[in-house]
Amino acid sequence: MTYYAHKQAALKKIFIFLSFKCFFFYGIECVNTENDSNTWSIKVGNYHLFNIPTFGFSFSNDPVTPTTNGYNFFDAKSKEFDLDPDVVEDALLSTPDLVKKYGYPSEVHYVQTEDGYILQLHRIARSNCIPVLLVHGLLDSSATWIQMGPEKGLGYLLHDEGYDVWMANVRGNTYSRNHTKYNTKQPIFWEFSFHEMGLYDIPAIIDYILQQTKRQQLHYIGHSQGTAIFWIMCSERPEYSEKVLLMQALAPVAYLEHAKSPVVSFLAFFEEPLGILLKLIGAHEFLPSNEFLKMFNQIICDDDSITEAICSNVMFLVAGFDKNQMNETMLPVALGHAPAGASTKQMQHFGQLKKSGYFRQYDYGWIRNHWRYQSSTPPNYEIENTKCRVALHYALNDWLATPQDVERLHQRLPNALGKFKVNYPKFNHLDFVWGINARDLLYNKLIKIMKLVEKNYF
Repeated sequence: MTYYAHKQAALKKIFIFLSFKCFFFYGIECVNTENDSNTWSIKVGNYHLFNIPTFGFSFSNDPVTPTTNGYNFFDAKSKEFDLDPDVVEDALLSTPDLVKKYGYPSEVHYVQTEDGYILQLHRIARSNCIPVLLVHGLLDSSATWIQMGPEKGLGYLLHDEGYDVWMANVRGNTYSRNHTKYNTKQPIFWEFSFHEMGLYDIPAIIDYILQQTKRQQLHYIGHSQGTAIFWIMCSERPEYSEKVLLMQALAPVAYLEHAKSPVVSFLAFFEEPLGILLKLIGAHEFLPSNEFLKMFNQIICDDDSITEAICSNVMFLVAGFDKNQMNETMLPVALGHAPAGASTKQMQHFGQLKKSGYFRQYDYGWIRNHWRYQSSTPPNYEIENTKCRVALHYALNDWLATPQDVERLHQRLPNALGKFKVNYPKFNHLDFVWGINARDLLYNKLIKIMKLVEKNYF
């Protein structure tokens, strides 16, 4: 079977799975439309909500019975070999406890945003030194910067280099699930995208760090979504650009036109109907079912995949993985800390960026857009408002931040120091934070750029 036939068959199973869910819970049917055998439709009573292409298949053939058995990495691997107790412990410890375990000073801080979210901020403290803010990517948390250990985690390496390290956790993730009025069981808690992270979360965190350290500026290092929310902050609140000495973007995300991620492509192509389905089943927090994950496994994974655990984790299904840079010994730690949570709206917004080809605000549909934006389409973000110095670090094998889209972003940044390609062809989106050789391939250069900027050589 060819790759594309394989992919089409997997997509067919996804929609069959969705049809079972809809029919079982709501009496909703996914059917071939009466006038067109090449499209499917979601049917409620006598009403067809939307039509989608069949990719040449019919719902009447090859039914798939959804499975409910999830994949437990620790149970499966314990049958094959004994896991290192240290690795198991690291997979279960919180970020602050991980930092303490390895002998580094650990602090927990809380920041309240203007709209009431309470964010947990983790610090590897070094008093009277330049602060560095590390901002994680989609479905991730502060753990991403230290979970690979003292010799490989960027948070530890920066502290060793004399920096005061602060690690953010944006709203909705493992550590930032509190609000002054709402709780996570209420749909209104999840009524946010990454737009609000750039508008409220990062400005509040920056203000807090500068107030605590009595500094005027800080270094900012973001990965993936952590870069996108920086551009949003500068677009909507450009005064914060002046509070950043240097922004270094790892796998920079703004435009997703050329993104290769199957999950993002799915969210883009079926963004509107998917939104309807998710609202019907009350999925305000992004919690993909075991069945959903298994469907995408068939698109992404093959017989050479490193382990079934990777193909059962939505982080890898979204961002992909690089077998050569994946540390199998430390894989349980990665799986223990990610995915760390996101909102459904957040995921939909990424799908919209892919579908539109623009870097712009959330699309509510033309009626609500008129009400919110006084326009039928969402406004584009003003990337040109990013006045601070920026270094873009990208890779050739990145499923989300492709070289073409990074170049488009680069052209709009008024004070870019340059683009820096990771000198390893297979380096992937998650290798920027978890790669075995990330220190040699990336972090040493990143720290050198920081030192040069501090000396005004850039």
